[in-house]
Amino acid sequence: MRIKDLTAYLEELAPLSYQESYDNAGLIVGNPNEIINGVLISLDSTEDVVEEAIQRGCNIIVAHHPIVFKNLKKITGKNYVERTIIKAIKNDIAIYATHTNLDNVINGVSFKIAQLLGLQQVRILAPKTDLLMKLVVFVPVESTGQLLDALYAAGAGEIGNYSQCSFRVEGKGTFKPNAKANPTIGQSGGPMEEVEENRVEVIFPAYLKNIVLAAMRKGHVYEEIAHYLTALGNENQEVGSGAIGILLQEMAETDFLAYLKQKMKVSVIRHTALLDKPIRKVAVCGGAGSFLLGDAMRSGADIFITADYKYHEFFDAEKRIIIADIGHYESEQFTKELLKDYICKKFTNFAVHLSETPTNPVKYYY
Repeated sequence: MRIKDLTAYLEELAPLSYQESYDNAGLIVGNPNEIINGVLISLDSTEDVVEEAIQRGCNIIVAHHPIVFKNLKKITGKNYVERTIIKAIKNDIAIYATHTNLDNVINGVSFKIAQLLGLQQVRILAPKTDLLMKLVVFVPVESTGQLLDALYAAGAGEIGNYSQCSFRVEGKGTFKPNAKANPTIGQSGGPMEEVEENRVEVIFPAYLKNIVLAAMRKGHVYEEIAHYLTALGNENQEVGSGAIGILLQEMAETDFLAYLKQKMKVSVIRHTALLDKPIRKVAVCGGAGSFLLGDAMRSGADIFITADYKYHEFFDAEKRIIIADIGHYESEQFTKELLKDYICKKFTNFAVHLSETPTNPVKYYY
């Protein structure tokens, strides 16, 4: 298997088009055509992580955080970013990052936290809009199944837990072939034809546009295909920030904080004042999630678990919700397991290792 096979698979889980505009996910260092010797999974890419990859015989690091986040004008080794890049290149080690795109999908970073906490009925906390498109295409009735099969295979017609979703209505299509036409029905330069057709509609993620259109052309019987595309403003329930779910049984606030500490393996939790009411609905966001507080409140969550809260931002809880800051590294540390499990489902012909190099830059004194 080559690096490009692995990265293409990772992008099925977390398409690069779902990363935030400021992000730098994707293959940062390395040749996509190189054969994979082994994979090292880490939260961060550092010099020590590259050294671990060397020692383990791994030639690709799959990290959550991109080592290059801002533009690099020079690579002279003056800081840890440049030194990491230099060391990786010298040792033929690729570095791939799956960052906010992995934050923004179902079964991504926040869903891993929800799983660890045993939350049920988990969904995206803040779904994104303007990520879906609708295709309307007209096809002879007897050829409808063939066309739909091609569209479904390309990824169209999937809505939440349902696949092969479409709408069709039957009507009558008309056309008159000119002398240059090569019609499926009728003759070149012939009279106007009337055909019983279906108007077929399917929804698909916008990033699949070219793939879906190619499938339409391949699966359709007409030389010229009457169709149109519409960008949708709908919320995409499978793409967005954070996650929210409910506990099987409500817990007292202090009991839940102890439970949270144990499940997430954290040494300290910074939190707002307790509200003297049970915890049942829980909102989570891996990494810096203060921007989701309003969504957590509107969802009716009893507690919002995230990281990187600033002093004044804690006041925004307004005694309506508990904010629990468990630390950036701590909230995302299990992302490594998420990625390993996903990779191992597909690939068995190379070793996949979880990095043992500590990369948390924050230390605590007790």
